[in-house]
Amino acid sequence: MSESAIQLVTEVPGPRSREIVARREAATPQGAAKLTGIAVESGNGARVVDVDGNQLLDLAGGIGVLAVGHCPEGVSRALSEQAQRLIHMCAIVASYEPYVEVAERLNALTPGDFPKKTLLTNTGAEAVEAAVGLARAHTGRQGVVVFEGAYHGRSNLTMAMTSKFALFKKGFGPFAPEVYRFPFPNLYRRPDGMSEERYVETQCARLDEGFISIVDPAHVAAVVVEPVQGEGGFVPAPVSWLRRLRELCDAHGMLLVADEVQCGFGRTGRLFAIEHAEVVPDLLTTAKSLAAGMPLGAVTGRAEVMDSVHPGGLGGTYSGNPLACVAALEAMRIISQPDFLARAQQLGERVRTRLLKIQSEHPDLVGDVRGLGPMLAMEIVKDAASRTPCVDTTAAINAESLSRGVITIRAGLYSNCVRFLPPLNIDDGEIDEALEIVAQAVASVAARRREA
Repeated sequence: MSESAIQLVTEVPGPRSREIVARREAATPQGAAKLTGIAVESGNGARVVDVDGNQLLDLAGGIGVLAVGHCPEGVSRALSEQAQRLIHMCAIVASYEPYVEVAERLNALTPGDFPKKTLLTNTGAEAVEAAVGLARAHTGRQGVVVFEGAYHGRSNLTMAMTSKFALFKKGFGPFAPEVYRFPFPNLYRRPDGMSEERYVETQCARLDEGFISIVDPAHVAAVVVEPVQGEGGFVPAPVSWLRRLRELCDAHGMLLVADEVQCGFGRTGRLFAIEHAEVVPDLLTTAKSLAAGMPLGAVTGRAEVMDSVHPGGLGGTYSGNPLACVAALEAMRIISQPDFLARAQQLGERVRTRLLKIQSEHPDLVGDVRGLGPMLAMEIVKDAASRTPCVDTTAAINAESLSRGVITIRAGLYSNCVRFLPPLNIDDGEIDEALEIVAQAVASVAARRREA
């Protein structure tokens, strides 16, 4: 038997972690979220070592950032070499080749057989906000359609676009206007007795109705959708529903924006999640795994749309920083390889099989297992019949997994999903070990719940 990847020498969190977290709490505002109580010293691949010397397996992946794992050799080397040459210039002041190469590569990789251009940003929220601005400039319209369960960022506009109020928006209003929210099809929460096919048909009909009862399509610049909702609980958009959305955009001159910040770059087993539906968006936003942990976002889309804004209307001091760009070039090189994407698909099948087994063992606790490829979540409920969200149990599973050496985090509109975003190059032994720990954690929490 191979050596365990998890090596615990103290309780988790350990004393040094608790000390650093206490310092953090004293020095930073309580609103700056932290989902675990550990402090990390180093990471490699799917493994991290905390400041107490415990080696853990990371299934959170920096919230979807680490598709190529912690500190991949090629990215680390590219960063080191670039740091010796040029750390910052500002693309507003002058050009540098890595900036141009990232844009060229994104233009080539993203869906659509038409001329494209790319704008580089610092974050996913900036990319989404820029996409809306570009759509407004191109169409001369103001309206933006988004969906229930959506998460698009923490700027004022993207918070207005985000659905989950209590966690992300409470106390921060007023928010940007001209944002219109439509229903999003969640197969798990369809009416009892309704088939999946019939439910999706009704949701497609609600799209048509929404462009009468909620907003006139002639007022809409952009329809912004996550092909797989991230914070919303890893809910995939049904293929026929996405295709109907594309048809409506074409019919009414609205731009379709795919927010692939979390679900892009191999996370679903395809380079981009919207490729599963064979739908081509007008604009596509990326970030997270784009640059392997360096801060970089992007909007890529139709050249005529990208050129709609006057010179000087786009840009930022740090956008497309040289270090972030070389990291992105190496990350994109790795992720776009057919073997890497094939491995991601295999990983997704392996993880789904294990999660479904956990669900079969605890059907009144794990209500649903869903996602695309290796972007998967378990929805935790009070019982199978009611499907009532159970937030406390979700938190307990994450805490129990952490104490046993596996990092998992929550998701979902109700914060009742355990989400899995492992590095896509995690090996079979590591993922099997990690999921066995998750299974043990679920069993332990289920036993405590029965006793209570």
